[in-house]
Amino acid sequence: MGLEAALPVDGFLTTQLRHVINWARRNSLWPMPFATACCGIELMATACSRFDLARFGAEVMRFSPRQADLLIVAGRVSIKTLPVLQRIYEQMPEPKWVISMGACASTGGVFDTYAVVQGCDQFIPVDVYVPGCPPRPEQLIEGIMMIQRHIDQEGLPPPGGKRVPLGLAVAPTHGVRPQPVGISVGV
Repeated sequence: MGLEAALPVDGFLTTQLRHVINWARRNSLWPMPFATACCGIELMATACSRFDLARFGAEVMRFSPRQADLLIVAGRVSIKTLPVLQRIYEQMPEPKWVISMGACASTGGVFDTYAVVQGCDQFIPVDVYVPGCPPRPEQLIEGIMMIQRHIDQEGLPPPGGKRVPLGLAVAPTHGVRPQPVGISVGV
């Protein structure tokens, strides 16, 4: 933005101004969806009235990378779409964040084939991993809130410097229960 260079290093006003800037950055995340599979449906559900992503200031989905600062990779990434994903990431302005949503985007999921990338983090830096197949909208909202909490603590990005990816993972929201009927094999 150029605002970082105009701020003095010391002084009372700088501290208060940083809080205001971080508050504004936190509450105005503009996500860009890169939805290629069933995780995209769950991504759309987060913007519906039941989950209401607008409460967190991220309701404005941008479909231009130059207007977005949060890339949500939802679904599998094929070898043919990988250059598109990399170009979208490169066109986003700094500071930018990436959420890998679902098993396919994070590890390739059940698609262990030559045509599917086994994790988008091999080609672009990922800040938050949201597990599940597909993950619930609540988990995606928790991932967005993790980025917002980091923005609050981070302060202004260093001038001319690149951020290191966070590498955080959202904890699963369910507990595995035993099967109601015992399973026996070879009886």
